[in-house]
Amino acid sequence: MKAEHEFFPVDQVAWTDAGGGTSQRVLSEGHDGELTRIAHWAPGTSSGDEVIRHEYFEEVYLLEGSLTDLTLGKTFGPGQYAARRPGMPHGPYRTEDGCTMLEIRYPADPTG
Repeated sequence: MKAEHEFFPVDQVAWTDAGGGTSQRVLSEGHDGELTRIAHWAPGTSSGDEVIRHEYFEEVYLLEGSLTDLTLGKTFGPGQYAARRPGMPHGPYRTEDGCTMLEIRYPADPTG
């Protein structure tokens, strides 16, 4: 279960390296894989060549920049949202100009 937080300025949370050209501000996380973060992909970053699948629910809201789904051949920008069930195929992705997103993850079994 995630810790409780009242409103706080997100810019007080330090950016940390998330690997592969990405950085993150972790806003809240739980011991069972729950995570809320702001993720930033530097210009030219890609997720690799493989379609992505994972075992958690994921919600993504694009805040800035653009992200291209190479399988779909579509580019998405600010104000666009995705909700993915565990195992749902998506990507791979690439960003030419960089992008920033709000990402929320929670386990497939919401009881933990």
